[in-house]
Amino acid sequence: MSTDDLNPEENLSSAESTDSSDSNSISQTPLMELMTHWSALTVSERREKFAALPRTEAEELFLSLNTHDQAELVAEVSSLEKRSWVRLLAPDDVADLIQELGVDSREEILGLVDPQTRREVSALLAYAEDKAGGLMSSRFARLRPEMTVDEAISYLRIQAKTQVETIYYAYVLDSQQVLLGVVSFRELFSTAPINIVKDIMTTDVIKIPVNLDQEQIGKIFSHQNLMAIPVIDDDGKMQGIVTFDDVATAIQEEATEDIQKIGGVETLDAPYMKISLFELVRKRGVWLGALFVGEMATASAMSHFESDIKRAVVLAMFIPLIISSGGNSGSQASTLIIRAMALGEVRLRDWWRVFFREVLCGLALGFLLGFMGFLRVILWPYREEQYGSHYMLIGLSVAVSVLGVVLWGSLTGAMLPFLLQKLKLDPATASAPAVATIVDVTGLVIYFSVASLILNGTLL
Repeated sequence: MSTDDLNPEENLSSAESTDSSDSNSISQTPLMELMTHWSALTVSERREKFAALPRTEAEELFLSLNTHDQAELVAEVSSLEKRSWVRLLAPDDVADLIQELGVDSREEILGLVDPQTRREVSALLAYAEDKAGGLMSSRFARLRPEMTVDEAISYLRIQAKTQVETIYYAYVLDSQQVLLGVVSFRELFSTAPINIVKDIMTTDVIKIPVNLDQEQIGKIFSHQNLMAIPVIDDDGKMQGIVTFDDVATAIQEEATEDIQKIGGVETLDAPYMKISLFELVRKRGVWLGALFVGEMATASAMSHFESDIKRAVVLAMFIPLIISSGGNSGSQASTLIIRAMALGEVRLRDWWRVFFREVLCGLALGFLLGFMGFLRVILWPYREEQYGSHYMLIGLSVAVSVLGVVLWGSLTGAMLPFLLQKLKLDPATASAPAVATIVDVTGLVIYFSVASLILNGTLL
């Protein structure tokens, strides 16, 4: 009997220690560590560490990167190196790389791939990158309707070696490449080998045109729960497939763009840490400048009511409260409606339903906030010293003004996206800062108009 057998607990502890050590060594491999910290590295650091990886690990990392990062790695390498990396990519990924590098790189990149891939990439580049044609892969599994199941399975085995995008579905085409139906692997393997493909294929196929926008494609994927969707031209001929992973990146880009617009920022064309300081200032400065000009109207509105402010200086104390209430309610409404439009929950024809919902919501929220403002005035310990003997009327002026401004802000924030969509513009440009600027100016008009009516004959 060995010493280890006499000390099982010690032996177990030793084994656990070894396993832990092995686990730590696995988690600290150069490739995994590089993938974990990739986003935090500078471009030069990325290139240096990427060049130090063994070829197999470098290929794994390269294929896992997004198009922007791939373009950074191949932009400065020699033509021979660039050729080896570009040839790893599928045709749709090569097309994305060319679009990322710019049109000047088109001929160079096309010259690095084989003739078949060159034809496929050139066909993909004919479509806009945010349309189905620009997202699709032209490599998909094809079958003929007259094939037997046994022949179809053998044919698919051959196609699987030619880098088809996905093998979950096989698309049945006639001699003119018109899409007739689709059959899944499960259907093929669960059917008798002598059966004919056209007898087992599904003819009710969800398909999309080549010019369909990526946002609409994302909605179809989310509603239908599919792995891939065929893309057809105007003649019904199948051109390729869009897979879920292709559109997932596009959806993320759309969402990022909308969020940036909602925040009052011109869309960034690169990750935040990669964009130059000059570009960051320019893209933020354009919107800030426009909003600043809009806010100048606030000063004009206040100058119009200058005499009222002189006679009742106490009114100026509540200006921030009034305009912030309207701006906040407008920002809430615009954000909710823009997102609902993006998800397909609200359409242009629903504007009147949204209008009445926001009227009710604005009245309820305005009454709640107005009542809080009224209590703030009349319950303040030093109300008479601070607001004078007419503090009840001042409190009522604040309450009614908040009610009006919140209602107006809610309606403005909700209706502006509909107006922009009607004008064929992006509803996301009805951003929270833009709505707040509009409501700030009109909020002052509402506030002093209400105060003039209620305080007429007393303070005014």
